[in-house]
Amino acid sequence: MVKIYDTTLRDGVQAEDISFSIDDKIRIAEKIDELGIHYIEGGWPGSNPKDVDFFNRIRGVDLKNARIVAFGSTHKSTFSPDNDPNLKALIDSRVEAVTIVGKSWDIHVSEVLGITYERNLEIIHDTIKYLNSYFSEVFYDAEHLFDGFKANPSYTMDTLKSAVSGGAHRIFLCDTNGGTMPHELEMIIREIQKEISLPLGIHTHNDAEMAVANSIIAVRQGIDCVQGTINGYGERCGNANLCSIIPDLQLKMQIECIPDEGVKKLREISRFVDEMANLPPKKHRPYVGDAAFTHKAGLHVQAVRKNSKTYEHIEPQLVGNRRRILVSDQAGVANILYKAEEFGLKLSAKDQKTREILKRIKDLENQGFQFEGAEASFELLMRKALGKYKKFFTLMGFRVINERRQDDKVPFSEATIMIKVDDKVEHTAAVGDGPVNALDNAIRKALEKFYPQLREVKLIDYKVRVLPAGKGTSSAVRVLIESGDKEERWDTVGVSENIIQASWQALVDSLEYKLEKTVKKISQKSG
Repeated sequence: MVKIYDTTLRDGVQAEDISFSIDDKIRIAEKIDELGIHYIEGGWPGSNPKDVDFFNRIRGVDLKNARIVAFGSTHKSTFSPDNDPNLKALIDSRVEAVTIVGKSWDIHVSEVLGITYERNLEIIHDTIKYLNSYFSEVFYDAEHLFDGFKANPSYTMDTLKSAVSGGAHRIFLCDTNGGTMPHELEMIIREIQKEISLPLGIHTHNDAEMAVANSIIAVRQGIDCVQGTINGYGERCGNANLCSIIPDLQLKMQIECIPDEGVKKLREISRFVDEMANLPPKKHRPYVGDAAFTHKAGLHVQAVRKNSKTYEHIEPQLVGNRRRILVSDQAGVANILYKAEEFGLKLSAKDQKTREILKRIKDLENQGFQFEGAEASFELLMRKALGKYKKFFTLMGFRVINERRQDDKVPFSEATIMIKVDDKVEHTAAVGDGPVNALDNAIRKALEKFYPQLREVKLIDYKVRVLPAGKGTSSAVRVLIESGDKEERWDTVGVSENIIQASWQALVDSLEYKLEKTVKKISQKSG
């Protein structure tokens, strides 16, 4: 069995654009614990008040699987262990396990710490020996281990022996600069194992795009504890990505590390940490990204419908993901049939409607539409083509005004709209922060008295792309809108040479999708 050591809350927060509140860190720790991960490194209590507060609060949280670890460094050369403030903060954290980082590369000893090699060995030994009186597990992070070994293998080995003699329970071999190649890492681990019998762990960074590969190779060499972060977040190019390492080990190599139910939560934890970091999920992440099991080419879709193994290396459900079939100008009949089944629509390869829908998609994409990122618009298109769509309202007209009254003032936007629902006409106006926002406010204001469920819809994201036509400001634009309610999110698209018209198309599809979804839900309950 390989143990997993998560350092999202310490090393992960060193990534650019990431900052977690104490509440965020508590919630993330609880979620990581649900996976069945063995260790959660909560932070460095000697470095900032936020981490001190975290350790105080996490003691009141009932974690089921993970042991909380505090992180710190070896004592300063000007202090003894018993009067070093950093070590005192670790002891005050009142956790059961602690990880201490020390220098393994001679250049860091002489040029960064400015001490003798012998003094560094004493510091490593004395720090670990001192902390053994307070913690049931004391781990040693051998910082820059691989760079140090390449530069001065004898001295680097001496630093590890100092950690062993001090009573460390495990040594983590750290590729801190993230530049070690797999063949180098493999060789160095073998050399270390000849002289160090203590259990070893691995900690890699991704500066050479090798963090996951190096972690896997370390396990193949007998290392049985892997450090990493959710989504590979970390300083510079990031740390080893646990969302890839865990399924690599468990599903590919049949090496147990967490319960199977925890593996099935990997996509959930990936998106949860993204949400806490207020960052958009990266769709091309292996295993957990939206695109990981997504198929676009008609030939691929046809094969996947017969046997998913033809273009999928695992079943997406094993990591909590799902298969997605896109529709585009590369789509074939198989794509249309798959999406029809997904939407609960009856369609066959022999049905003329199938060919008509496929032709319609290709024609629209030639105009600049893109349905692979707007599945809600595509579902509406299919329902309309099959006569399975109810028209909820009719536009009688709209007008959008932008007015700038003074040079130093923001332009004023107002939208007026007239719609018809059954035989009732609604004429209303609304203002907004811009023309699209004003139009969105106006159509909602007009429709909500007929369809109050639209109050649940929130516009989450709005993207505009100028399509390459060489016409400058008169070029067509594609508008993609992401909307959501309490249950799900959906994407819609509009294309026009007029940005307001393109926005209108996407806005209408968004609201109609919500109404269509409500109708389906009512139908399912009554059925």
